[in-house]
This record gives sequence, C-alpha cells and structure tokens, in this order.
Amino acid sequence: MATADRTRSFMKDVKRVIIKVGTAVVTRQDGRLALGRLGALCEQVKELNTLGYEVIMVTSGAVGVGRQRLKYRKLVNSSFADLQKPQMELDGKACAAVGQSGLMALYDMLFTQLDVSSSQLLVTDSDFENPNFRERLCETVESLLDLKVVPVFNENDAISTRKAPYEDSSGIFWDNDSLAGLLAIELKADLLVLLSDVDGLYSGPPSEPQSKLIHTYIKEKHHNEITFGDKSRVGRGGMTAKVKAAFVASNSGTPVVITSGFASQSIVRVLQGEKIGTLFHKDASSWEPSKDVSAREMAVSARECSRCLQNLSSDERKKILLDVADALEANEDLIRVENEADVVAAQDAGYEKSLVARLTLKPGKISSLAKSIRTLANMEDPINQILKRTEVAEDLVLEKTSCPLGVLLIVFESRPDALVQIASLAIRSGNGLLLKGGKEAMRSNTILHKVITDALPDHVGKKLIGLVTSRDEIADLLKLDDVIDLVIPRGSNKLVSQIKASTKIPVLGHADGVCHVYVDKSADMDIAKRIVMDAKIDYPAACNAMETLLVHKDLIKSPGLDDILLSLKTEGVAIYGGPIAHELLSIPKADSFHHEYSSMACTVEFVDDVQSAIDHIHLYGSGHTDCIITRDSKVAETFLRQVDSAAVFHNASTRFSDGARFGLGAEVGISTGRIHARGPVGVEGLLTTRWIMRGIGQVVNGDKDVAYTHKNLPLE
Repeated sequence: MATADRTRSFMKDVKRVIIKVGTAVVTRQDGRLALGRLGALCEQVKELNTLGYEVIMVTSGAVGVGRQRLKYRKLVNSSFADLQKPQMELDGKACAAVGQSGLMALYDMLFTQLDVSSSQLLVTDSDFENPNFRERLCETVESLLDLKVVPVFNENDAISTRKAPYEDSSGIFWDNDSLAGLLAIELKADLLVLLSDVDGLYSGPPSEPQSKLIHTYIKEKHHNEITFGDKSRVGRGGMTAKVKAAFVASNSGTPVVITSGFASQSIVRVLQGEKIGTLFHKDASSWEPSKDVSAREMAVSARECSRCLQNLSSDERKKILLDVADALEANEDLIRVENEADVVAAQDAGYEKSLVARLTLKPGKISSLAKSIRTLANMEDPINQILKRTEVAEDLVLEKTSCPLGVLLIVFESRPDALVQIASLAIRSGNGLLLKGGKEAMRSNTILHKVITDALPDHVGKKLIGLVTSRDEIADLLKLDDVIDLVIPRGSNKLVSQIKASTKIPVLGHADGVCHVYVDKSADMDIAKRIVMDAKIDYPAACNAMETLLVHKDLIKSPGLDDILLSLKTEGVAIYGGPIAHELLSIPKADSFHHEYSSMACTVEFVDDVQSAIDHIHLYGSGHTDCIITRDSKVAETFLRQVDSAAVFHNASTRFSDGARFGLGAEVGISTGRIHARGPVGVEGLLTTRWIMRGIGQVVNGDKDVAYTHKNLPLE
C-alpha cells in the first residue's frame, strides 16, 4: 500500500470534498449499472460523513442507463421486420430523461441502507449565467450539508439549451467533469476527486507499457509529454476532459486528485494523504521535482550500466568483486557504527526480537561477507558460457549460451547483509540491480550501498546498483515490466504476497519457511539431538530454521526424546504441541501447524510412520526445507523421493539450506516456486539463455535448399 506523501500533507485540513463519479465507474461494460461498485462508493461516502467531512457528489450515468433501458424496450416491442431495418441512434435527451430517475433511485436506495440522506440537484449550463441562481445554489447546498445530507449533482441533459449536450462541448460547463470543477470553485470545496476507470493520469494510453503514472501534475513539465488515448468507452469526457477540469479547479485554489473508482477505498485513501492517483495543485510547480520519473530512470540506468558490465572480460568483473570485498573490510568500523544505530533505534521502537536479530551485523559478519564475495569472484565466469552446440545444417552452427536476466528488483526486510550478497551476485552475473530495504535498516543499507558503489569503476557506472529510499517508489517500480526483469522479495509472508499481487513482473521467492525435522523410530537419538538443536537454535530467525519437530509415535516415551525436549527448553525454546503432543506431553497447544515462529519456539507432533510425516509436511509445510533423521536407508529414500520441497535432507540440519553453504558463493534468496529456479538461488538463478547462430549465408526458402543434420557438437 502507498504511504502518506509530503506533498499531500494538506489533506489533513480538507473538510469539504466533491466526488465526481464517471459513467465508466457507474456502469459495467455491458452498459448496465455496476451495483457492487456503486455500493462500495456509497459506503466510502458514509465513512467520510461519519468522520465529519462534507461530501458533495457529481454523478454521470443517466444517459447511459437510459440508453440501455430504451434499447431494451425498443427490442421487446419490435417485430422481426423492424429488426431487419437499420437501427437509428436513440436521442440523447430522451435517454437522459429516462435514465435519471433510475440512477437517482439507486443512489437513494443505497444511501438509505447506510442510514445516509441524499438529495438530487439537476442543473443546466444556462443556470449558471444567472448570479441569483449561483447564490441560491450555494445557500441550498450549505443547508443540506448542515443537515448531513449528501447533495448529488448531475447535468440535466434532458432540457439542456444546447442542441446535443451529450456531444456539444461549449458553454460554462459541458460535461460532468467540467461541472464538478465549476462546483468546486462555486462551493469553495477543499478537494475535488475525479473518479475514473484507470489509476490516474498516465503519460500515454494506460494500456501501453511505456506509459507511466504521473503522481503530481506540473504543467511546465507534463503538458507536452502526455499523449491521450481514446475517450471514455461510455461517457463524453474521458481523461482529456478530466485534466482540463482538474487544471481549471486547481488553478482556482481547489486541489484535485484523479484516481480509480474501481480500486478499494480509493477516496478514503486519498483523504488519508496516500500517494495514489494524480494530484493537481496550484503550488505543484514550486515543490521539489517529484519522483515521477525516478523509478523508470533508475531502472533504465541500471540496465545501461549492466550492459557495460557484460562487455567486460571475466577477469575485469572478478576484480570488481575483489575490490568490493576489500572496501567492505576497509570500512568495517563505519558500517558497524551505522548498523548499531539502526539496532538501537529498532529496539527503542519496540520491534520484535527476531527482526532485531536479522538486523544485527554480528562481529565477524563483514569478514564473512567479504570471504563469500572472494569465493564468488574465484568461481567460473557464469555468463557467456556455451551450454550446447548444434550443427543445424552444414556450416550452420547454433549455440545456446548463458546471459544475464537484465535488471533485478530486490525488496528485502531487516537484513542488511542481504544487500551485500545480492549486490555481489548481481555483479558476478552481469545484472543491473535495484534494492529496497526496510526502513529499520536505512542507515546500514545506505552505508553498505555507498561502499559497494564507490568500488565500481567509472566505465561501468555507480548506477548499476540503485538504492530505493522511498516506499512510494515501489509501486512505480512494480509497474515497469518492460524494464525490470525479475522481482525477488525477501521478507514476511505479507510482503511477498503484496508484491505478487501488485506486479506483472515475474516474482521469485518464498512466502514462508515452515521447515520440518522428522525423527524416525530408527533414528540415532544422539544425532537427532544434535540436528534438532542446531536446526532450531543456531539462528531461529532464519527461514531455514526448524519450526516443527515431527516424531515417530514409537518414541513417545523414549529417553532420547525427553533429552531433546529438555535441551530445547533449557536453551529457552518455547514448545507447543499438536493435538496429540498437547495431550501426551501436557504442553500448550499450537494455534496452527502452518506457522513460522522465526524465534525460539517450535511445534512438536507425533506421527504414525514416515508416510504420515510426508503427508503432514505436504499439508502444512511451505516447500522450503525438510529433514529426516533415520538409520533406515529405505525409509530415508522414501522421504527424500516423496517430500516435494525445494531442499530435502537426510541426517543433516535444515540450516545447511543456504547459498553459501551449498557452494553458490552467496544467495539472492530461496525460491519455493517450481519455475526458473528452486531452493537457494545463486548466480545460476540470475541467468537466462540466448541462442547464437553462425552461418555462411543460408536462407530458409521454404526449407527447399536446407539439409538439416541437427547434430550435437562438442562444447568449445
């Protein structure tokens, strides 16, 4: 979700707001009323009324509703012969007259259900030529607002003095967008919200991938940049009319926001100061340049720098990594000072211990990170490798080669060491990188980013790795599916789920780390104790830490199990039980089997056999890492073959599920998905392939002159 923006701080002083609802919002694609959408809008108006706002509505839709009704009546009253004749377009004024009563009846019904009173005010363009009318109108609206009644305005197209009011764009106002702008000035509104069927004003047609949402409209900056698409599918105005109305109203002192009438709680969110939609404000040009283009510019710059990086030799890329490792060690004291400041601030803010643990760069961590980077630097160059060579035909050779994905966006929480790992992997794999860390690690991330980018040579460019500092920019970045090639979220289930729901860009990652250790009846209990203790207490905040201990039912009363449970309790681990363990061991009952504690706590449950353990893992696990402890090789193989997780271990701690421990040098994250990469993702997970063909002038020509051989050739 977007957060409150500095340039929208004036929202806290808004009392009177006009909401204009467009025809595309009021009606569905088939022309019928969108009842669910209207109901949700009325609920927002009710909420605003309760909060003390004075709400005025301007609604379109009467012509569209009337046209739908008249078409239906004409159809049911037509003979077959009538239907064969060319159909005449229905008169717009008649449509308005028929549709207005139905539209207002619906508003009245919806508001009545919410215990809100509404009133209808139909106006025409010529009415506003009379100063007395304007004065009476203001008095009437003031009286209605004092009574907590919602005035609902609409242009009375049925009796408009213009010949074709639904087409003619002349006069004081000419559609409901311009009427809303006029009313905002006349009624001295503090805010005008124009609801549309898109998120706001884009630099071009919203359907085009190059178009970007403009959060704050500045005429000097955006006027000549915008290309308008088609007008509204049903109404008269479309975005062109909205922009004109918004510009006039905002210049007269009423701020305007164009936003989606389809999005949940959009009006309420606007009034909370969230950066959604497009803001028009008379002082916008005096504000600091907005970040409207910074997200795209950052991504484009990262791509350009990545291409420079790819052009370097393997040794040159290796040297960059070695320089980064040296720079981290040289600046360790400065990094620790900034990290300690973040840790103290997090503790003072009352953050959970698990988050503080992930945030902390423990003694030796910088040296460990530097060592990992050097290991990565000394690995075989992953890009431009020939993976397969095929003779397609004589003197026509096809090569499948490895290459970078392009630009990566990594959104991570708490762990500043993740920034170092990801940056080094991006450099080794030739990718551009955009990083967004949690606010709790801001100082740590800032200094680490500076140290790493300062080590990059000028002929590559420091913009190879961009650090996103504002949460507002994330929404913009997630729309850039034409520039960003992969998003990797590292954090909570909520973070991963939000990102997956907010972007068309492929997402690689895992939402949960619900890892299991199953102790079989044939397990060596000394080994079991060693593994269980390591899997739980070595780093309980890690995603590969054990969260559930499954135990064969034959071990219920075994001394070995008692020893394991006692050791866990002695170390401070809170133990919760499933339905069986809760009863037999007299321990607190676990709320859920699918729960990631990320702390000194775990769940214990008993199962009948290895198959029951496998079934339990498939039902409640997250597909991350699961382990079996047993001396029975057949049972072990059953577990290893059948458990459908990214990593499955026999007699080894789940904590080994890590890129560095796997020998990948480092990891960008762990993926529980099944496409592209799975498990700890190192350099290989950040690569794709491309085909290179070398010939001597061959052409297809209907395959007449080509003798295909499709012969595998040795790699060179």
